[in-house]
Amino acid sequence: MVPSPDHLTHSSLALPPAFSLRVSDGADSAFDEACRSAAADDATGLLVWRRNAALLDLAVVLSPDEPLSTARRAFFAGMVAFAEALGAHAPPEIPVMVDWPDTIRFDGARLGGGRLGWPAACSEDDVPEWLVFSALVIASKAEAGDPGLTPDSTSLENEGFALEEGHGRVVESFARHLTKAFALWEEDGFEAIGRRYLTRLADVGPDARLDPRGDLIEEGGAGHTLVPGLAKMAWRDPRTGEPLL
Repeated sequence: MVPSPDHLTHSSLALPPAFSLRVSDGADSAFDEACRSAAADDATGLLVWRRNAALLDLAVVLSPDEPLSTARRAFFAGMVAFAEALGAHAPPEIPVMVDWPDTIRFDGARLGGGRLGWPAACSEDDVPEWLVFSALVIASKAEAGDPGLTPDSTSLENEGFALEEGHGRVVESFARHLTKAFALWEEDGFEAIGRRYLTRLADVGPDARLDPRGDLIEEGGAGHTLVPGLAKMAWRDPRTGEPLL
């Protein structure tokens, strides 16, 4: 990958007080770095941004206060915050959408997706020491060859996202929206976050809801469980670890 020309650095990003920023130019994903940091010490609030011309890659370490079985719902707060952050820089009147549970789309094409990590040894009934939410989307397909060979995916660059100042502005916006999402959760309950997520979820009816474990329940009781969906990561190329082209 080509190193990002993004000139925004640690000192020039304005983040809410709860966050500490780590800017990386390395090959490891923001998700992997955030998980390593969380496992090694108390890294709550660490926001990792891997600068890369081809990818927008960020991850944040969270400190849950409930059992893993319900704490995973933090994933939806992360997805809502990231979609809203992208939407703030997107062309008008085209929403950022989601395929259950984690694929991020724009104007019908795949951009990338979200991911959630937790300690491998944590049981469903235990409170995890940490969670990591990560989002990874295609910023540019300049090195991907003929666009006609990858029609199912798109990029922030191809879609005209307003990122003249670099990806760091989305990182800033994500931190602000995530703060607001957790404040909304505390004030109005998880249902408020669930409703925001469901407005971006494609192909669900008006009666769809998220249950206390984060599973999707649709009309008539049909639904989809969260954990297998997160494990599948349908948006991710298993060979490269990056979004499918």
